[in-house]
Amino acid sequence: MALSPEPRPLGKSDLVVSPLAWGMWRFSGDDVAAAQARCEAALAAGITLFDTADIYGPDNDEPFGAAELLLGRVFAASPAMRDRVVLASKGGIRMGVPYDSSPAYLREAVEASLTRLGVERIDLWQIHRPDMLAHPAEVAEMLDTLVSEGKIGAVGVSNHTPAQTAALAAHLKSGIVSTQPEFSPLATAPLFDGTLDQAMGQGFGVLGWSPLAQGRLGDGDPRPGRRTVPDARALRVISALQAHGGRFGVGVAAAAYAWIMAHPAGVIPIVGSQNPGRIAESADAFKVSFTRAEWYAVLVASLGENLP
Repeated sequence: MALSPEPRPLGKSDLVVSPLAWGMWRFSGDDVAAAQARCEAALAAGITLFDTADIYGPDNDEPFGAAELLLGRVFAASPAMRDRVVLASKGGIRMGVPYDSSPAYLREAVEASLTRLGVERIDLWQIHRPDMLAHPAEVAEMLDTLVSEGKIGAVGVSNHTPAQTAALAAHLKSGIVSTQPEFSPLATAPLFDGTLDQAMGQGFGVLGWSPLAQGRLGDGDPRPGRRTVPDARALRVISALQAHGGRFGVGVAAAAYAWIMAHPAGVIPIVGSQNPGRIAESADAFKVSFTRAEWYAVLVASLGENLP
């Protein structure tokens, strides 16, 4: 199973995206030049799909919307960059609520993100987490309106079950183009809960968040006191990925991205590193290939038992 670095459509949409994405959960700080350098590193690695969210900020001890605001400052400093990027954002999480997909708030969230980003349109806008108190028909009506107004180009979902996705899709005239589950060699639920099966059946694009399992399979979280220590399960997977990646001259992170991309759903790992060097190294994933036996060996290492 060889991997291609060539861009491809995201689901059934007109958006053409790279097979790797770059995520901005840890995109923080006040140095616009340094932030721009990180964006340029992603573009230089062939990554054109940038994934942010309005809630990115508080986890970095910054205000709500801080990551979007910083990206907006980068776009203002380098206007040509906006046209090189497929811009994805998310909304629907409110501090202290926690979830709100009411029609009024969806409009408020999208328009606030547009203002922070300094753009007229968000290419892919995703409901970050499902609001159990919002009827999917009402959610769909507002999302369709925002699409018709040109404020968002396409609709995706994040952290939705297949049933929740199907309920929204049943009412959404503009269609769902993507789903974003957590997926890594240590977070394998999408393989078994129907998420990837639904994506293949319905033609959804798939964006996998935390492909290195919160850093347990990579360089870890560099913030003081937040570096993760691999447990026995993670050590088994790291060993398997090290052995496989070593045959292609790449590290654990690149091998993990390649393992994710080898799935026939065409999963796009969202690279989370904010280190330009490690962002560049993500392209090493395209050097890696898996036979079926090799791919399943990593899954068995994660599960800790043989498949039936």
